[in-house]
Amino acid sequence: MIKPLALFSPLAAFVLALGLTGAPGAAHAFCGFYVSGADGAVYNEATKVVLMRQGRRTVLSMQNAYQGPPQDFAMVVPVPVVLQETDVKTLPRAAFDRIDQLSAPRLVEYWEQDPCYQPRTRHRRRRSMPRPAPMSSAGASAPSGRHGVVVEAEFAVGEYDIQILSAQDSSGLDTWLREENYNIPEGAGEVLRPYVAQGTKFFVAKVNISRVTFEGGRAILSPLRFHYDTDEFSLPVRLGLLNSNGTQDLIVHILAPDQRYEVANYPNAFIPTNVRVRNRVRRHFGRFYAALFDKTVRQNPGAVITEYSWQATSCDPCPTQPLSQGELTLFGLDVIGGANGSAGSAGSVGSVGSVGPMRRRGRGRRPGGGASGQMVLTRLHYRYDRESLGDDLVFRPAEAVIGGRGMPNRGGHLEEGRQRSSSNQFQGRYVMLNWWPGAIACENPRRGIWGGPPNGRRPPAASATNTAFIRRRRAPLERWIRDDVPEINLRRYRPPVSAPPALKTSGPVLGKLGGGGVVAVGAMFGLFLWRRRKWH
Repeated sequence: MIKPLALFSPLAAFVLALGLTGAPGAAHAFCGFYVSGADGAVYNEATKVVLMRQGRRTVLSMQNAYQGPPQDFAMVVPVPVVLQETDVKTLPRAAFDRIDQLSAPRLVEYWEQDPCYQPRTRHRRRRSMPRPAPMSSAGASAPSGRHGVVVEAEFAVGEYDIQILSAQDSSGLDTWLREENYNIPEGAGEVLRPYVAQGTKFFVAKVNISRVTFEGGRAILSPLRFHYDTDEFSLPVRLGLLNSNGTQDLIVHILAPDQRYEVANYPNAFIPTNVRVRNRVRRHFGRFYAALFDKTVRQNPGAVITEYSWQATSCDPCPTQPLSQGELTLFGLDVIGGANGSAGSAGSVGSVGSVGPMRRRGRGRRPGGGASGQMVLTRLHYRYDRESLGDDLVFRPAEAVIGGRGMPNRGGHLEEGRQRSSSNQFQGRYVMLNWWPGAIACENPRRGIWGGPPNGRRPPAASATNTAFIRRRRAPLERWIRDDVPEINLRRYRPPVSAPPALKTSGPVLGKLGGGGVVAVGAMFGLFLWRRRKWH
């Protein structure tokens, strides 16, 4: 049975996976498909991509998960230039899980501290409140001009045998791939045509099964990383529609020095953040967030949603440790040059109260980030289908924003929305509040002081990851929030107010009184009017 695709990270719409020889068995995958040489369904369970960008250089890292018969298969990725062996390397899988968890929307829980707490002595420094914790939930070959296709380079990296192809026309490329026993879908030539017309090269990574480890029928593939120089910063997602059977999710992680990114050729929107939620969300956080995201998309048709933009070596609160210098180097810091990936001091962020429309804050720094050269991690989420996707995604620099941070104020309210700023500190954050449950016996209690749990234990951290796996059935979103979210026209549930029963003065009531009862009621009413005139 073909399973639905997982929540894809950045380049999930970027990879076109092509199977080798044999019976066609298309996989229900977001960015493409795998087809093996044996009968049986296969699918690309997840694709995660991280892009690092500075100047004209792009470093693209991608991780794929293949499930199906253990026969050879391949994937084809369009690239703007001919790649050489020194441009390609494999990465550890754990790095992708870390960046996904770090940037995913998170659930945070705060507890009101003892309103009667007093320091033991006046001379001792008051203890700092504990920080709130997130909750869970080979060299080039001789050119071959067959059908206008040239093998520009070929080499082996890890479990991959790699060829770099160029083509004169898409039909020739289609024919060449079929003659090489690549089982590609009907209509591929039409989709490949604009890439060939632009002079795009094709990175073909054939997996050598003899060098792959399988666990439970799933190939454990090493992530691939390659880099290239180009003026346009874009992501080719149209190829992913060749085998699309419905709605797909694309998550793009972008790392860049001092710079947030957004899309230039589609609308942009932000996920609502700092939304107070009820404690029952703890058990349904993934389902809650999927429903909130879908509501945001309905209110912003065709938009790419920003879910995170923060310094990569800092977070507050942190569902996992921030990215280390070594991890940034893995994702491309070693080849982009000129970026300072060292950790900065973000510290904790205090509450600044409610905010209005976005406005410029700070001076002397360019839009998009501070002056320190720190790497900014941007997470973009796009949910689309054949009708809504027209062009590949093109990215552009965007000014810095803050939002989804700060402590609750004395009344339990949080900083709302987002603001322009001189540095990036925006995240999707959802907050549960626990007011002090015990007795308050002191004369001057101090209410609304928030911190960690009374027992000092930090609950396990969890982020809303893999939400594409969540069944899109109706979720009681309005019953899970404590406040209205006007930016997406979402109102919290308000129980209906029951009206008091009206006194009936006709119909069945008077009928039950009978004739004598009606006369008695009339007499009493007349007496009431007479006494009223008497006393007035």
